[in-house]
Amino acid sequence: MRVMGHKTMQWRRVRGVAAVVALCGLAPLHGWARQTGQTTAPTGAATAGAQRGVLLDRLIAVVNGAVILESDLDEERRFEEIQPYRDVANSSRDRLIQRLVNRTLILQQSALEADDSITDKDLDAQLAKLRLDIPACKQYHCETDAGWQKYVEEHGFTVAEFRERWRQRMELLKFIEIRFRNGVRISDDEIKTYYEKSMLPEYAKRKVTPPKLETISKRIEEVLLQQEVGTLLQDWLKSLRAQGSVRMITPGEVMP
Repeated sequence: MRVMGHKTMQWRRVRGVAAVVALCGLAPLHGWARQTGQTTAPTGAATAGAQRGVLLDRLIAVVNGAVILESDLDEERRFEEIQPYRDVANSSRDRLIQRLVNRTLILQQSALEADDSITDKDLDAQLAKLRLDIPACKQYHCETDAGWQKYVEEHGFTVAEFRERWRQRMELLKFIEIRFRNGVRISDDEIKTYYEKSMLPEYAKRKVTPPKLETISKRIEEVLLQQEVGTLLQDWLKSLRAQGSVRMITPGEVMP
């Protein structure tokens, strides 16, 4: 795993301690509190009543031994807000949790397979484009380093943290591309069928002259490729869930 920023490293340390406590049944996770700069576990009702603490984190799921915390969900929500083409319809809490579970499963599998990592050059190129594509970035002048820093910090990230988070995103997409897309082939007949049965009726409904097949075949091929990869990926994730251990934690539940 790559070196994270100071804030992310703090969460990782807390996560390790919280996982041991929750999984070993030493105390309910929601009993943890931050006290004068230290994390302490209340030892009983009297202690809990005497010491007023601030909720630090809560366990959401355990995926093959890896824990997902409420702080991960909050980070995912903040990260999604920066996406220029985010899907608001898929931003419910349950969907975000399932996305985190799926990402954890994919990361666990990708760690088992040797692959070339994302280069700094490729990462810098994508981030430079991202800074121009995010609509809200205009008012921050994200084309400048100072403007970009202000924008990501207002979403709860340091520039270094966001950079590594985007690198991870690129690595996941690359892993999926290599594992699934490279083996998918779309035939001319499939492209023609999609054009005739899906596109032409839609153009007719709108009373618009459709483009000729030869001018749009590449776009159709891309759509069909994405659909096929999406189906293969979902089937693979279902298999990983069935073979592994994914446990969702209800609020207040204490791990055995």
